[in-house]
Amino acid sequence: MARKHLRLQWLPRALVILHDLAIVSLSWLVLYWLAKQAGAPGATHLYQTLSLALLVQGLVFWRIGLYRGVWRFASVPDLVNLASAAIVGQVLIIAALLVSGWLPEVPRRVLVPYSALLILMLSLPRLLYRMWKDFSMAQARRDGAATRVLVLGAGRAGELLLRELRAQDRYQVVGLLDDIQGLKGAKIQGIEVLSNLDKVAVVARETAADMLVIAMPSASLAQMRRVVELCESTGLPFRKISRMAQQLEPKASAFSLEEVAIEDLLGRDPVQFDWRSVSEAVGGKAVAITGAGGSIGAELSRQCARAGVGRLILIERAELSLFDIHQDLLRHFPQLDVVSMLADCGDVMAYRAKLENVDFVFHAAACKQVPMLEGQVRAALRNNVQATCILARACRAAKVPNFVLISTDKAIEPASVLGASKRLAELACQALFAGARTRLSIVRFGNVIDSAGSVVPLFRQQIAAGGPVTVTDPEVTRYFMTIPEACQLILQASRLSFEPVSVLTLDMGASVSIRELAEQMIRLSGHAPGHDIAITYTGLRPGEKLHETVFHPDESCRRTSNSRVLRAEPRPVDVLFVLRALERLEGLLQASCDARQFKQFLHETISDYRPIEARVVPLAQARAQAKR
Repeated sequence: MARKHLRLQWLPRALVILHDLAIVSLSWLVLYWLAKQAGAPGATHLYQTLSLALLVQGLVFWRIGLYRGVWRFASVPDLVNLASAAIVGQVLIIAALLVSGWLPEVPRRVLVPYSALLILMLSLPRLLYRMWKDFSMAQARRDGAATRVLVLGAGRAGELLLRELRAQDRYQVVGLLDDIQGLKGAKIQGIEVLSNLDKVAVVARETAADMLVIAMPSASLAQMRRVVELCESTGLPFRKISRMAQQLEPKASAFSLEEVAIEDLLGRDPVQFDWRSVSEAVGGKAVAITGAGGSIGAELSRQCARAGVGRLILIERAELSLFDIHQDLLRHFPQLDVVSMLADCGDVMAYRAKLENVDFVFHAAACKQVPMLEGQVRAALRNNVQATCILARACRAAKVPNFVLISTDKAIEPASVLGASKRLAELACQALFAGARTRLSIVRFGNVIDSAGSVVPLFRQQIAAGGPVTVTDPEVTRYFMTIPEACQLILQASRLSFEPVSVLTLDMGASVSIRELAEQMIRLSGHAPGHDIAITYTGLRPGEKLHETVFHPDESCRRTSNSRVLRAEPRPVDVLFVLRALERLEGLLQASCDARQFKQFLHETISDYRPIEARVVPLAQARAQAKR
């Protein structure tokens, strides 16, 4: 079957080669006949000179790459190739005739017009074939077999998209829209720029468009939000093309249309990641990552591998997650030295020896579920505080130069067990690394889209099930960023740590209304919020705030050399008080204590811990707030 398939692949190319050689023969014979009719002298050795011309011209055709193109897509570059092949072939044929001694036998009436006639006779069949295919496709579109597409964006990406769409039977481009006034009325690839983007609803109706395609891969976040709102106003399905870097990938064989994801409308404009500076910081170094199988830990592992670390140590207690990230790294970075350790951070004997000669430790392992941890205080303190202390002591003993604690914005004026435990972990690291050679970087950020426990995948599941989508409170807001963006900024932040203790916060942009987030996701799925899919309000759960904060009032912040990374002045730490608290925590964890005793411990240790109880939203209030 494979051999048969290979023969079928070569058959069209072989037919094209035979066609072109036949055209060379026909051109040579016609010119000889015309020369004889005109009584030109020296019209002899016809078959010898024809054989020589076929050999030379065939080699030129192959060398120039005439058979890498496809007749269906014949264009100006293909005609240029044809002209080049004919002219180069004419020069080489004359040289071969001169060497063979047959040049005097060939009339000038054959040699001079040869290339012009050959260009005409080679290009005409190709152009006729393309015109026939274009006519057939246009006929299919008129018969309603093609999707009528209106393209938003008439730049370079729009032009590339038009080339691809016009080559496919299932799409018919009916027009372009762009906000550049000078483009109105202009034609790109034969398609007219009809109006600006604000008129998309009117133009879509007038052109009977079936689908909208956003060809603006370099659009800013604000521009993308505006374009999506305009597309939603039409009620038509819409897609986007990938970013320009993906569209221009040399090995890409075709464009790809994607649904607009909620990630395209959240947070800030994409981070301009400085791979060079990060590679200088971690390139060739030994890096250990705890929680390497989690959403943040796994992405950190991939980005460290891309930055060229010398050795990567993965510490993870979930077997399947560890296996998955290890296999992923081996598949994409086969030369990387990867060490996987199925271990809990609290089991120091499992990994202590591996910390020798490690340059960076990224501590991403943590319990992170706010509502669940309200009833699992012991587990939160054991994993988020005790295990962190054990790891920190091991790193200090091994003289690890850099320790990066992945914290959370919920540690600022904590209202939940999660926030209080992470704040205590921050204090513990500051106390345990006091006077050590290890540089401590505490990196805080907010919610990460698609991470474990994020509201975004929950909303996706609820929308796929037909609703309802559950929102805790109509007024609740959160900060969001994508997983890759968060990890890129973590690596940037670790590079910016020059002081013994640095508290770094990632610029989360503007906070997002969760109610508006739910409505937007419903609209992106092609449904109407409140009509097709309902939104219900469940009330804030224990430990949840209405609004998160970025900095503590007592922490003065300033910009760093990276505009997306902010540095806070660490609050003073009473080292002796913290160490005594940690000793007390050890005793509580060894004893049979209930959640009340652990919460009392947090109250006494974290001065600004103010727990929030569940808040029920009255139905009438929820409806009134949702209408605003």
